[in-house]
Order: sequence, then structure tokens, then C-alpha cells
Amino acid sequence: MAAIYSGIHLKLKSPHTPWEDRLKLARFAWISSQCLMPNKEQVLLDWVTHALAGWHSKKVEFSQDVLEGLWRYLDDVLHSRKLQAFLKQGKTITLRLSIAQLLVDHLQESAHGRPPISVSTLLSVCQGVLSSPALSSVFTTKYDLMVNLLAKFCLLACYDMQKPNITEQQVTVTFTSPSDQPEKPQRHSLSTHLFEVLLQVLSCYLSVQRQQANPNRVFTVVTNHLVQPLVLLRHLLTSQESVSSNVHQLVRQQLRKDIRTKVDSILQLALFPSEHLTSYKAELFPSREDAGKRGSAVTKGPLKPVNALLCKLTSPDYCDSSLHYSVKSDALSLLLKFFLESYGKGKGEREEEQRMLCFYFLVRLVPALGLNPEGDSVKPTVAQPQDSSIPEQKSPPASLCSPESWNTALKALESLLNQALSADIYNVAADRIRHQEVQFNFYRALRQILFNEAQPSIPAWYRCLKVLLNLNHLILEPDLDQLLSSSWVNAEDMEAQVQRARQLLVCSLLQTYTKLRQLPHLFSVLLSVICQPALDDRRPRLLSEGVAASLRTCLLDSPPSQVLDICSSALKSIKTYILPDLGKEEGEEEEMEIDGQHEGQRREDASLKLFSLSQLLHVVLFSLKTLENASPILLVRRSTGFMEEMQQTVKDLLHLLPPEPTSLKQNVCSVQKTPRKGKKKLDPDGSKKVSELKVEAHWEQKTLEAALLLRYTWVEVDTLFHIYCSKYTSVDSYLTPPATETEASSTSPVLSHIESLVSGAVLPTCFRHPPSRSPMSSLLLRLLTLQQMKKVLLDDALLHESCTAALLKRAVEFILARSELEARLDEEQVWDGQMTSVNASSILVAHWYVVTSNLPLIVPYMSEEGIGHIAHVLVSSLLIKQKEKSKNQPPVCLTLPLISSQLIQSPVLVEMPSLFSATVRSLTQRIVDILKEEHALTVRPKFLGVHKEETRTIPSGMTAAVVEDILEFSKTEAEHVPLTDRQTKELGNLFQLLTNINPDGMNSEDFSSIFLLLFFVFTSTSRKLEPPECGGDALFLGQLLQVLSHLMEGRSFPSVLKLIHSGTLLQTAVSSLLNHGAKPQASCSTDWLDLVKATQGFIQSLVQLTIVRNSSVRLNLDQFASYLTSDEMSSRYIASSSSGASLPSIHLLLGSLTSFSQAMTDHLGRSKLMDKTLTQMLTRTTAALAPALECVLKLLASCEAGAEPAELPSQAFVMEVITVMLDCELASLSVDDESKESGTQLVLTHKTIYRAFYQQILREVSSAPRPMDSLGSSLHFLSAFYTLLEKTMEPGKDKEGVNELDEVYVQILQRVHTLLAAPWLSSADVGELEPAVQQLLHHLVEKCTTSRFNLLLLMIKEGLDISKLRAGNYREVLSAVITVKLLSCCQLPEGCSKALWFMTPQIISAMVSLVRSSSQDSSLSLTFTVPTVTSMTWLLRNGEGFFTNPHHVILILGALQSLPLDRLSPPDYHTVFLAVHEALFAIIQCQTQVLLKAAPSFLNVLHRLVVSIMLEGRQRGDSDSGADADVYLQCSGLIKRMYSHIAATAESFTALSAFMVAQYVTELQKVTLRPEVKLNLTEGIYCILDLCMEQDIKFLKAGLHVGVREVFNDLYSSYTNYHTTQRQGEDKYTV
Repeated sequence: MAAIYSGIHLKLKSPHTPWEDRLKLARFAWISSQCLMPNKEQVLLDWVTHALAGWHSKKVEFSQDVLEGLWRYLDDVLHSRKLQAFLKQGKTITLRLSIAQLLVDHLQESAHGRPPISVSTLLSVCQGVLSSPALSSVFTTKYDLMVNLLAKFCLLACYDMQKPNITEQQVTVTFTSPSDQPEKPQRHSLSTHLFEVLLQVLSCYLSVQRQQANPNRVFTVVTNHLVQPLVLLRHLLTSQESVSSNVHQLVRQQLRKDIRTKVDSILQLALFPSEHLTSYKAELFPSREDAGKRGSAVTKGPLKPVNALLCKLTSPDYCDSSLHYSVKSDALSLLLKFFLESYGKGKGEREEEQRMLCFYFLVRLVPALGLNPEGDSVKPTVAQPQDSSIPEQKSPPASLCSPESWNTALKALESLLNQALSADIYNVAADRIRHQEVQFNFYRALRQILFNEAQPSIPAWYRCLKVLLNLNHLILEPDLDQLLSSSWVNAEDMEAQVQRARQLLVCSLLQTYTKLRQLPHLFSVLLSVICQPALDDRRPRLLSEGVAASLRTCLLDSPPSQVLDICSSALKSIKTYILPDLGKEEGEEEEMEIDGQHEGQRREDASLKLFSLSQLLHVVLFSLKTLENASPILLVRRSTGFMEEMQQTVKDLLHLLPPEPTSLKQNVCSVQKTPRKGKKKLDPDGSKKVSELKVEAHWEQKTLEAALLLRYTWVEVDTLFHIYCSKYTSVDSYLTPPATETEASSTSPVLSHIESLVSGAVLPTCFRHPPSRSPMSSLLLRLLTLQQMKKVLLDDALLHESCTAALLKRAVEFILARSELEARLDEEQVWDGQMTSVNASSILVAHWYVVTSNLPLIVPYMSEEGIGHIAHVLVSSLLIKQKEKSKNQPPVCLTLPLISSQLIQSPVLVEMPSLFSATVRSLTQRIVDILKEEHALTVRPKFLGVHKEETRTIPSGMTAAVVEDILEFSKTEAEHVPLTDRQTKELGNLFQLLTNINPDGMNSEDFSSIFLLLFFVFTSTSRKLEPPECGGDALFLGQLLQVLSHLMEGRSFPSVLKLIHSGTLLQTAVSSLLNHGAKPQASCSTDWLDLVKATQGFIQSLVQLTIVRNSSVRLNLDQFASYLTSDEMSSRYIASSSSGASLPSIHLLLGSLTSFSQAMTDHLGRSKLMDKTLTQMLTRTTAALAPALECVLKLLASCEAGAEPAELPSQAFVMEVITVMLDCELASLSVDDESKESGTQLVLTHKTIYRAFYQQILREVSSAPRPMDSLGSSLHFLSAFYTLLEKTMEPGKDKEGVNELDEVYVQILQRVHTLLAAPWLSSADVGELEPAVQQLLHHLVEKCTTSRFNLLLLMIKEGLDISKLRAGNYREVLSAVITVKLLSCCQLPEGCSKALWFMTPQIISAMVSLVRSSSQDSSLSLTFTVPTVTSMTWLLRNGEGFFTNPHHVILILGALQSLPLDRLSPPDYHTVFLAVHEALFAIIQCQTQVLLKAAPSFLNVLHRLVVSIMLEGRQRGDSDSGADADVYLQCSGLIKRMYSHIAATAESFTALSAFMVAQYVTELQKVTLRPEVKLNLTEGIYCILDLCMEQDIKFLKAGLHVGVREVFNDLYSSYTNYHTTQRQGEDKYTV
């Protein structure tokens, strides 16, 4: 046979053999083991490569199908197992160089859209060649060929990503002999396959590049051939816009990341090797600087590497013109990154030289962006390199000067400057002393570019300025006024991103000048900008919420004298620039109208400036640190002088307003009054006059608003100064005592001022009537009135004057302004909390906020009508439906419903009984009104005739009438009151509101009326849902029952039981559900189950209240028990067992019986008489439970497939019923057995049922996924069943019972262990099951023998095997870990407790090893590591007194060091942080006896947490707010808590307190923390400073480095000024 096939080689070479036959013979020869041929593998490879090379050189011709077949044949050979086995044997096989060149040529043709063969086949061949070192040598031994291959692959990938309409092309790769081919996917996405092979090519090339001995050659080759395609590829992979969405789905995220990493490595190693440092120095350093650095050394690297790189990047021929500028910008930023990483790090004397080298590299990159710092006018153009060898480029097309191009340029510049800032290449002192400020001048030139070609609509423009500010504030100092104008004062309202960038720049300005102690200088420039002529008619609001918050923080960090300087400057600006413009007299009547118009515009402009300055003064003064008795006398005098000056300024402003009103409406009417026929011949100057009058009215309103705002600010600040500083003399006559008896006998000035505020006499005549005032003016008048009321209430003498009470009532009516509040209640308004943002669209919210926040002050002086009005507004606003927050809405905003919901949930409302009662009565009235809406009631309840709408009090006979109606309508044949769908929804909204009301605040009368009215709705109404809604009836009744259960917790509930017995309530509620209640629907089973649960909760609460309050227990419970066990209920079982029609009733009845029995079981043991009564009831209910349960089980077995899901009780519900039944039977027998001998064995009636359920649970509990409620119920049953076996076993005699108990004990432990290790349980599921498992363990070990307990310990020891974790079976180990945690919380017998704590050191050692091992795998952090740390924490907490050796605690602390805290998402970070913190807290709280020796290790772990939260809580710009920021704020609060506990255990940490402070300030110097995070950490470190002695402070001041010492001095200064005085004040009241 071999001889037959021996001529194949000749046939393959024969020109007479058709190519199709040759291809078949070649395939047969490759797969056949009977074809003998010397060196067959090499011969066949040579044949196919020769054939393909011949076709490419046009020496051979054949069809396209043959060509494709030859390439597929080559692909099959390269991927065949036969070839792989051949190579593994060490045999030699090579590919011809021609095939390598052929692959490169075909890739190039494919990159231009002309592939000669299938691209997928070509990629597969390349993959096969590069996968084998022996085959890939055809490329790796030829560096130039490898470079060519990589370049072509990059071009092909770029072409693929830039195809406009790419589809998910699926290419089928077939193989001739499946048996010979390794298993691989048969269908590949072309794009994914391309990038996978590209990654392989990049890896192969990188290894070849690293082997090159000549770095100059590598640099030249990469610069000439690879830089352009690589940067284009990287840009397309990174840019979301350039890559279509389909490709993004195909090219996985990790694959893109891997490719970018390889590209970065290639470029950095090739372009910036250490050998080229001298070349870069020779090119970059100026000649005069370079002479001393280079000497006479000969440059061995490329002559001008930077020039060569920039020349390649600026050449426009390697990509599309629309992409060129973006690609170049990204590449320049990337080059600087590589340069800084390669050459930016130096030590000693070289450090400064390396910094300057990086700077000069940056200088060469910036012009390549088209931003030439040396020119005056800058356009985003092609770079103009300094070297003459680069050809001069013409100006770019106009499109490059568009905002999009500016956006790209500024983003790139921002990236470059940020890198320079991060690398710290700018040393201000060294640059000024040794380098003639070369860097400073360069950055100033960039600043000049940014201001000359300002782009305020681009966020990157603001960010560039922010980076320049962080580099050196003097860079921006010359143009500080222009900066403040464009980014703050005159900034236009734009999109959110621009506003955010602008706000960050302004906040950075404030923080920088605060640190420099130059905040007054910044504000002096700001004030000059504000006082300049406005660029627009309407300036934007000066202080947004974010800027105002930042300003407050900065003012608190500034000395009070500087804040006073700022206030004085603002006041001086008002007097110097604003008052003259507002106070100039109008021209004479004969002046031209244009002059009058100019006068109006001038006053309008001045009023806008005044408003901005008053807003600024308001915020600054409200952030000023108040004067204290310890304040320097000079500061007190300055403050007093400023307050006098400010008061006089306010008076001057009010005097400037015209005394008579500007009757705008009349003048407008007179201007426009013309005959009808003459409408088209109006006076052309009429509109001009109207506009002049409007301007006149506007400046008057603005001036009044500013004056009142300043007046209100003045009053607030003056009051605080007067209260806290005895050296301050109030300049307000209202706080100054009368000088003479005559003054004293007259009316008090405070009362007179209140009268003038209420009447409007303090205002000019034109503004005394409310309609003429602006919303802001009205609100400020109310606030001023409130302030004067507070002064009256603080003065006992004034309170006893005869006219005071009446005046205060008038003031309250003025503040309340009922007509304004009620008239606009239906408007939806939003307010950001800023006083200056109050206008017509926010006044309602601001007004309501002022009223609600001062209710304790004004309610005592309200009339009954006013209180009822407040209650009405409160309830009405809570019923308003909130709309979704708009994009332009501020993140923190107030609305009417939000304010009202906070009020109704606060304890303040309960402390105002009159208002609380009015609120409850308003709700009662609304419910009655809803019930009255049905005009054609066939049945009219009696209480509707008793209740009267016009009265706000509840009629005395109403509650009795409601009780009569409840009893009347509860009869089976009675017709119920119908409710429409709309009425049902309105009642549902009221129910939701009632759940937020504290029932303890209701008086007996209000409580009885609202409770009985709701109970009437529950029992005596029926719903008419049109159209019928899914589950609406069940949902409505469930909500109503929850409200009733909530109200029953109130202390006034006994007043209801005086009107109707609890037994009647129970029977009526259940009977109404059974007779007239909702029926479940298949698609709404959850609502039906919620109704059953709500019914159980109602029954349980009411039975508990009856038993606890001993309210006719026998009478009431017997009534309900008789109803549940009556013949009527038995008939329902029989009917359901035959038809199944009443299964929902059985479901409800079972739930009622279960909750009733459970409530009685829980209260056994209170007294013998009570136990006897409850036991009798339990015997009856247990007897009724059994047939009901059997009936349900039969129905479940018979109609499981056909019944609707809603009608079938869940498995968890059935398990709960059987558990309660078992508990009841056990409890009743146990109580009966107390009177008998102790050795009597208990006999249960339904033990067989319990055993059957036990066996079913063992089979199903861990076998497959089950609902969580079912698992919890099963575990509860196992607890009860084990207790049952313990109690029914005959003591000392029943050996069979003991064996059975041992067997059950082991079975339960095994099932629990298997359940906790189940792979289908998530971490949240395990946490949900832990309480049930702990209860089960408690029952297992409560009376456990030592032998049984040892079995449990042995199971734990086997489970904590680290080899299982390393084998990937972490779930089994986790089961043992959780068991340890839960077991440590159980109350153990003495022998078992000793055994557990004796074994605890071994458990801790095992857990420490597990934590250290699992910490190396980030995927196990949350699922395994954190639960293990939590288990160790519980051992520490519950093992107080058992750990006498600190070694075990130190082991745990060492394990905590290994937990990962970096590169975690905020929720994961919080989980890990909390676990470590809780472990530390357990040590400091429960292991104090070993803490002294473990203190160093303890502090190491704590310091790691502090460093971590400083890193995560630093200022990041856009991410400083939101949910993520809240996570870090909570973590910083935990650190503060830990510091306070350390201070409380001072004996263990006193010697280390200075060390802790030094660590803290060292880390603090490295970051800029968010204010709220810094506040928490600062308050915590204050507690540690309390432990420091005087010598510790001296040591810190002397031993810390200069920068760290400054941070410590600031910290210690704030500590002594605030914390120490506060602590001294608290010490006065400390025993």
C-alpha cells in the first residue's frame, strides 16, 4: 500500500496534474499515516508556500477557489495536532521567507480594502505562524520584517475600526479532518479575531524589540515606521466616538486594554531608553545652560530625537484629516507621560536637572498643538517646531479653528499641564534663583494665550486655568480681574459641565488665596470687577450653592481680622461706587429724553451691583466667627465700628428710595390710551416711555431687596455678637437699655419696631402695601419680624406688658400670611435654600420653610383658625405628587412636600399638641369628605349625619355613631358602602401619610375618631374598581391594616377599647375579610400574600395589647377563639376539601389561627392564672389547626397543577403553620406538665405529621435553590422539632430516644453545613439566613452534651482547612466560618463553653491563614475574606476575658493588614473598611487586658485605614458629591469614632499619642481633603491631641520636617482655639 502512495510527491510537482487534484492529494498526504515520504511535513509546507509564492509572482496561474483552498490548507496544517506534536518532539521545521513576505503584502492589500483572499483565513494563518516559536522565527529573526508585519496589522485594525457601517460579519472556519484539528470555536467574529491576532503580533514584536542590541536602530525604525500607525491605533481604541458601537461590543474591554498596554510599552521602550538621555539633553537644553551639563561628551544616540518625533506626528499623511489633530493631541500627551516616567526621576543634584529636561520637552510639545506661547494670536494649527529641518506648514483650514478643535486643543493642554503638575517639575524657588524664571515665563505666556483667545464655553478652558493656578498663583495674578470677570462675575449660564468646571475654578481660587492668607486681596479685585459697568443687563447670581459652601469653609479657615477687612471693603465699595450712582438727582424737565433714559440705565446697573455686593456681604457675615469674651479688644472695637458703619449704610439706602410710588400701571395706560381706529398710529415714543418706567421700578425693587438683606444680616450678626461677647456694645437701639426714665416709661422700641414692620412703616411709602413688594422683600420683612419677636420673648418685662400679646399675635399673622400661602398652594415650586434666589417661582417654598422652621416660636400666638390653616397646608402639601427632578435643578433643593414630610416625621410636631391635633383632625375631615362624595348612597352611615363640615372639632357623638355603624355593617347580610376607584386612590394616599405620624402624639379623642373611622373603612366598605385593577382590593386592604397596626402602638389606644372590645375588633376584621374581602388574582399574588401577612400582624398586635394590658383577657380572647373554631369555620374546611372554591378563605383562616396562637404562645409564663387561660385557648386553636392544615395539604396535592398561584399558600406559609402548631402543642403540654412529676414523659397528638415534615425538610433544604422565606421557615421548624425530641424523651430511661436525638443532631448539623455551602446562595442570602441558623444552633447546644458538642467542633476544624480554599472550594470553608461566628453568640453549657474557648486559638490561627491566602485573590474579598474577618470580630467580642495571650490578637491584627483597600468600588470599599474597623473596635472595647502589648500592631492597622480614607477622600473635582462621597464620609466618621475610643483608653496609648499625631499630619500634608471628610478626621485627631503632654507638643514642633510642621502648627492652633475651649466648657458639667 505504501508503494501506491509513494509517487504523490511527483504528482504534486507535475504540471500535468490539475491544481484541484494536487490540493486533494496534499490534504490526503498530510492526514494519512500510510503515505510515506521523506521529511513529509517540511515537503508539504514547502510545496504549499512555493505554490502561493509562484502565484504571487505570477509564475503560476490557477483559479481563485484554488487560491483560497491553498491558504485554507496552509491554515489547517499550521493548526493541526500533527504539526504541534511534531514540534513538541523537538524536530525541526521551517517556513520559507517568501511566505512571510506574502503575508505582509496580503495584509497591506486588506488594509486598503482589496483583500486577495478571505481576511479570516489570513488572520488564522498569521496566528498559526506566531503561535509556535519554531515557525515564528521566520519573522522574529528578521527585525525589519517583524516591524513591517506590525505596521500592516495596525493599519488593518485601524481600517476595520473606521469602516462606516460595520456589521457583525461571521466567518465560518472549516477543517478537513476534525479528528486531526484541535478543538476551537467554529465561528469567529472577524473584528474580535483581528484584535486577538493583533495582540499576539504586538507581544511577539515587543519580545523582539527587547532583544535588539542597538537602541539607535530601534528608535529610528519605530519613529519611521511604527509611531504613526501605533498612535492612530491607540487613539481609535480609546476614542468612543471613532469606534462604532458594534465594534465596541465585539472588541472586549479587557482586550482593548491589553492592546493599549502593549502599544505603550513598545513606544516607551523604543523612544525613551536610558541610552538616549544624552541625546535628549543635547537637543532640549539651551546652549548656555547645556554647556555646563554636557561638557565635551560625544552624543551616541540620535541627533535630534524630539525633532524626528514631532516631524512624524505633525505629518498629515498617515490618517484622515478630520482625525489628524485629535490623534496628534493624544500622542503629545502620551509622549510627555512616557518622558516623565523615563527621565523625570532623579536623585540629589540630578533631580533639578531632570526636572528642567522634562520642562523643555513640554516646551517643545505645546507648539505642536498650535498654541505658540511666543505669539500674540493663537490658532489651533499644525505645530511649528523650532528646528529648521521641519518643513514650514501653512495655516490650517478654517474648520480647525472651530470650537471643536479648540476643545481638543484645550483638553490636550490640560493633560500636559496636569502631568507637569503631578510630576512636580516646577520648583518655584529654583526656577527664580537659578533659571531666570524660564518656567514661570512660559506658563505666563500660556496664560496670555488662554485670555487672548478665551473659550468660556469649553470646560477644558477653566480646567487649564485651574492647573496654572495650582502651579503658581502668580501666573494668573496679572489677569486676576479678567479671570474673575469671565469665570465668576460676568459668566453666562451655560450647560452643566461648563458650570461645574467654572465652579471648581472659583472654589480653587478661594482655597488657594485662603492658604496664602491673601483672601482680602482676592476680594478687593473681585469688588472692583463687580463695580465695573455690567456687560449685560442681567448679571448671573454671584454666589451659587457650591461657591457659597466653599466660601464659607475658606472664611472659617481665615483670621477674623481678614474677614472684617473683606466686609469693610465691600461696604466701602457700596458707599464709594454704588450710593453716588443711585443718589444722583434726575435731570431738569427740559433735558432731553435720552438723558433720562441714560439715568434709568445707570440706576439699574447700580442696583444690580448693589444686590451682588449685599449678597456677598450676607454670606461673608453669616460665615464670620462670632465675637467671644476671649476675643481681642481691638477686634471687638473694629467689629463695633463696622456694625455702626453698616447700619448707617442701610439707612442711606432706604433714604435713596423715592417716597412716593411709581405708578407704573397708570403711566403705561396713559401712554397706550388711543382710540380704537388709531391703534396703528401710536406715539412711537410710547414703548420707550414704558421701558423707562419698568427700569425705574426694577432698580427700586432691587435696591429695597439689597437694603432689607443687609438689614436682616446686620440684625442676625448683631444679636450673636451681643449674646456671646460681653465686651461688645450693641449699636442697635432695640438692644440698648433706655437712658432715662422718660424713655423707659414710653412704649418699648422693640414693640414699636414690630409694629412698624407689620404695618410696613419701616419702608418708603411706595412699598408699604404688600402687592408693591417683591417676593424677596416680603420674606425678609417676615424674617426681621421673627428676629424682633425673639427679642421680646427673651425679655420678661416686655412679655408682661398689656399690649405685647396682641402685638405678637398680629406679628404671627403677618409672618403666616395665610392668603398668600393658600392662594398658590397648587403651584409646584423649587428653592435651593439661598436667600438671594427667592423669586416668584420659589417664594412659596421659602415662605413655608420659614414658617415650619419657626413653628415652636409662633404656634403659641396663633389663633385656632391659623393653626387649622397650617394643618391644612401641611396635609395638602403632603398629598402633592412630586415630579421628576429636572436636569437644571440644583442637587440640593427644597419643595413643599419635602419640607412637610420632614416636619411630620420630626419629634417637634408632637411637642405642639394643638397643631398635631389639628393635623389629625384635618386628616379625619378628609376621610369623611371622601366617604361623603358618593351622592347616591343606598346605605348611609349614621356618623355622616352627626359629622358637620363647618366645624373643626369632632362632634361628641361621632365615635359612638361609628361604633354602631361598624357593628351594623359587620353583619353578613348587610350592604356595604361602595367606593369608586378614585376614592380608593385618595384614601390610599391618606393611609401612606398616616404611617408617618407618631401615634403617641394623639389625644384620646383624636385617636378614637381616626382609628374607628379607618376600621369602618376596612370592615364596612366595598371597592368598585372600574376597570378592575390587578390586586387593587388586596393592596388597599393590606395598606389599611398596616395603618391600623401602626396606630395600635400609640399610648391612646385604650380609649378605643373603652368604646369597642378587642375581641369584637378581631372578630369583625376577620369576618369582613372572609365574608366580603378581596379575592386573589393570579397575576397579583404578592398583594394577596401581603394582605394575609398584614392580617396576621394586626391580630398579633391586638392580642398582645389585650394580654399585656390585661384587658378582659378571657372574655375577649374567648370570643375570638370561639369564632375561629366555630362550626361555620369547620363547614368551610368541608366545602374547600370537596370543591376547592374557598381555598382563599382557608388561607386567611389558617393565617389568623397561626398568628392568634403564636401571640398567645409568646406570652406564656406571665402568671399561673394567665397561663391557664391561654393554655385553654391554645388547646382549642391547635385542635382547629390540624384539620385546616390537612385540608390545605390535600388541596395542594390534588390541584397543584391547575390552581392559580395566588390561591395556593406558599411552602413557607405551610411550614410556618406546622411550626406554630408544634410550638402551641409543646407549650400547652409543658404548662400542664408543671403540676405533674418532673419525670413524666410528654405525649404529642400530631407527632407523626411532625416527623413526616422533618424528613421532607432533610431531603429538600439543601438539594436545590428554594425561596428564602421557605428556607427560613424550614430552619425554624428544625429548631422546634429538636426541642420537641428533647422534651418528649423520657429522662434517664429512653436509650432509644437518646440515640434518635444524637442522630437528629448530626443530621441537622450536616444539612446546615451543606446549606451554607450551597453555590446558589449569594452573600446577601446567607446574611438573611443567619438569624434562623443562629436560633437553630442555640436550640442544638442549649442542653448539649460534651460528646455532641465535640462533633460540632470537629466539623468546624475540618471545614477550616486551607487546602480546600486553595482547591477553589471556598464555599465549604465559608460554611465553617459562619458556623463559628454564630456559635460564639450562643449561650453554651459550662463544659461546652470551656471546650469552645480552649479550641479558639486554633480556630483563630486557621482563620488568619485563610484571610492572608484569600486576600491575594481580589474576587474573594467580599464573598470570603470579609465574612472571615467578621467571624474573628465576633470571637473577639464574645471572648472577653478568655484571651489572656496577646499573641492571638496580634495575629488577627496582622491578618487585617493584608486586606485590600485600593482599587475598590465605593460600596466594596465601605464593606472592607467597615470589617477592619469593627475588628479594631472589638479589640479596643473587649480585649483591654492585652491591648497594651498589642498597641503598636493596632496602630499600624489604624494608620492604614487613615491613609486609605485620606487617599479616597481627597478632592477629585466632579466626584466630590453624590453617593460615592457619602461612602467616604461615613468611613471618615468611623475613624473619628475610633480616635475617640482610643482617647477613652488613654493608659494603653499615652506613650504613642505623639507618634499618632506625627503620622496623621505627615499624611495630611500630601493630600487636599474634602471639607466634610477633613472635619471628621480633624475632630478625631483632636481627641489624640488631648492625650499629648506639653513635652510631646514641643517634640513635634521640633522634630517634624518644615512642610509637615506647618500643617501641625495649623492643626494645633485650631485645636487650642476651638476644641480646648469647648472641652473646658463641657468639663464644668462633668461629674
